[in-house]
Amino acid sequence: MNHGDEPSLRQKLQEAARQRTVMDVGAQRVARVYAEALLGAAGQRGQAQEVLEELDSLVEDVFAADPSLEAFLAGGAVSRKRKADLIRRVFGGRASELFLNFLLVLNDHDRLGLLRDVLREYRGLFDSRAGRFRARVVSAVPLADDQRERLRQQLRESFRGEPVVEEEVDPDLLGGLVVRVGDWVYDSSVRTRLQTLENELIERGSHEIQRGRDRFRSGT
Repeated sequence: MNHGDEPSLRQKLQEAARQRTVMDVGAQRVARVYAEALLGAAGQRGQAQEVLEELDSLVEDVFAADPSLEAFLAGGAVSRKRKADLIRRVFGGRASELFLNFLLVLNDHDRLGLLRDVLREYRGLFDSRAGRFRARVVSAVPLADDQRERLRQQLRESFRGEPVVEEEVDPDLLGGLVVRVGDWVYDSSVRTRLQTLENELIERGSHEIQRGRDRFRSGT
């Protein structure tokens, strides 16, 4: 590889990463608009919980069982009409009229690929209106009942709401606990502490090497 090409390659990679970030943020914003509209309409009909269950079932159950359906709906190679026909055939009579119409609206705007994002935003809005928030807890071993309740109480006091705790066991943590609420993360795992220490040692070593070079250049 020509070293003269490296800066341009690096720039291209950085630009691609930037565009991906912009696209992700843009998709999240659009998904939130659709989620707010759906929740508003569902709330007026007293169907907010039902629609959440339908949306969750579509993404977590149907798409998980048949990934090709998700790819078909999200892809751009198939016309809107064919997708609309499939939506009516698959969901007509099975889903609520509101949810069926919502899928058709997404299809009209080529936004079916946002269904996972819409679910995440809808669930967050739904929980927020009910005074709840979601906390993902990863531990090296399953939590005991008293530990779980202490954790829930601490989360209530810290975030002033009712936590919906999703637990996961990961033996690779080597002890400790990781709690994630939105963008906030608490991590007490041994692995993280070791990694932090390792990073500090690498950084310190780099500084020492640089100081040695500086002393060599200055002749002191």
